Amino acid sequence: MARLRLGPLLRYVDGSTATVWVETDGPCTAEVRCTDGARGTARTFQVAGHHYALVPVTGLTPGTETAYEVWLGDSARARAAVWPLPDSPFPASTIHTPSESGEAHADELRVTFGSCRWAAPPSGEHDPVGPDALDTLAARIAADPAAERPDVLLLLGDQVYADQTSKATQRWLAARRDLADPPGAQVADYEEYAHLYYESWLDPEVRWLLSTVPSCMIFDDHDVIDDWNTSAAWLAEMRTTPWWRERILSGLMSYWVHQHLGNLRPEELAHDDVYASVCATPDGTDALRAFAAAADADAKSARWSYRRDFGRVRLLMVDTRAARVLEEGRRSMLDADEAGWLREQALADPGAYDHLLIGTSLPWLLPHLIHDAEGWNAALCRGERGERWARFGENLRRRSDLEHWAAFPSSFEALTALITQAGSGSRAPATVCVLSGDVHHAYIAEPSWPSGDGPAARVLQLTCSPVHNSIPASIRLGFRFGWSRVGRALGRRFARHGGVTQAGIDWRRTGGPWFGNQLMTLTLRGRSARLRLDQARAVRGGGVRLETAEETRLS
Repeated sequence: MARLRLGPLLRYVDGSTATVWVETDGPCTAEVRCTDGARGTARTFQVAGHHYALVPVTGLTPGTETAYEVWLGDSARARAAVWPLPDSPFPASTIHTPSESGEAHADELRVTFGSCRWAAPPSGEHDPVGPDALDTLAARIAADPAAERPDVLLLLGDQVYADQTSKATQRWLAARRDLADPPGAQVADYEEYAHLYYESWLDPEVRWLLSTVPSCMIFDDHDVIDDWNTSAAWLAEMRTTPWWRERILSGLMSYWVHQHLGNLRPEELAHDDVYASVCATPDGTDALRAFAAAADADAKSARWSYRRDFGRVRLLMVDTRAARVLEEGRRSMLDADEAGWLREQALADPGAYDHLLIGTSLPWLLPHLIHDAEGWNAALCRGERGERWARFGENLRRRSDLEHWAAFPSSFEALTALITQAGSGSRAPATVCVLSGDVHHAYIAEPSWPSGDGPAARVLQLTCSPVHNSIPASIRLGFRFGWSRVGRALGRRFARHGGVTQAGIDWRRTGGPWFGNQLMTLTLRGRSARLRLDQARAVRGGGVRLETAEETRLS
């Protein structure tokens, strides 16, 4: 009998359908059986010796909650239940469907988001970066399943760290190859990426949480490597190394399997040529590898961005890594196709949504000093101050991670213009919120437009990171200084040195900065929006809990 290796992960949910992702230890049929009679089956597909299934569940009833089980086997009679696990301390995994009453304001939607999660050490071991916010959220929900919980969990990048592995993973790597050879203690191939997902998602609390709360995901650099696609010079240098090609192909393949597939709606899956090719053969490795190679060679051959609608809330998750244009003088966060897609999705069906959420792993609005420093650095790198300054700028860009929206000035202005247009007019949404992570702290920033020319919607940058990681004290001080008046004045001096044009908007920090392992939750009902920041805290006696550090009304 086949066994469950990883999962289940509840990914997509609407009023009548859902998708559930699993990994098994061999080829079989995976079945999801719900207590209300809804069910679904899918045959596993194979990639690099691993077996996966994304099970479409149909027949769900809108506005209800039903427990489910996962069964594996080659025939209906021979299948055995593999989830819930025997003697599980957690409540049943459930699927909660939104209502489809036709009432515009029928449902309250809770969207919890964050980024940057190192896998937590096994229970009982010392955790050097403090309590894991996802573990702590899971414990809170499990303790009172009937209490408030997220309707969807947005993981905004660095779900795994391919370049910063744990000591346990390094021991596992050393048992299969010589770590003196590059890439050393970083992951090298698909099997090693799969191990990272085991380490992260077999955490008992996180495993249960992902089985019962739907999730949407997007990558950031550490899912592949630090500074991924930071510049053309960086990419050219990486492509000269003997290990990079296997690393990038394995990174894209494992992301497609573990994260990207579950982001898609069932109707998108039904028309996805890559998914069809992988499923159509006993071993889909070659088909998926060919797709990854094409995606690496030409960003236009793959789209990692996607749209999800939750009633009258529209979510656009944006790829800010693989879709870049890196050539100096033409640098752009998004290539023309990707930018066109984002514009089309944001402006489609005016009046159809009350809230627009733009998920981008990298913040749009940064502390003013950092924003200006990134624009200055971009000017240096494209040669505005000569070749010597360009070399200095490239080195600084890599050492200081100067690669956010501000480092792509034309893209920053284009995103600003799109947000302005999407939030304007008589049918404008109540809010446009840019949801980000990456920077290992949390804050709220709000833009303002000159001469009152801004949109009708309230526009906010909501940044929340990390879920489970750390930040040096010196960088904490740097972020605080970056928001200060002195920091802002220093940033303007950088901008003048590089001949950088001032941004067309201004902004101010209206909340934070907050430091620690944390999650933000947006609660959206009709045209109202509330925001809460919860931080994971250790308590006396060895326990942990989520404590609310901030709660505010946005609209």
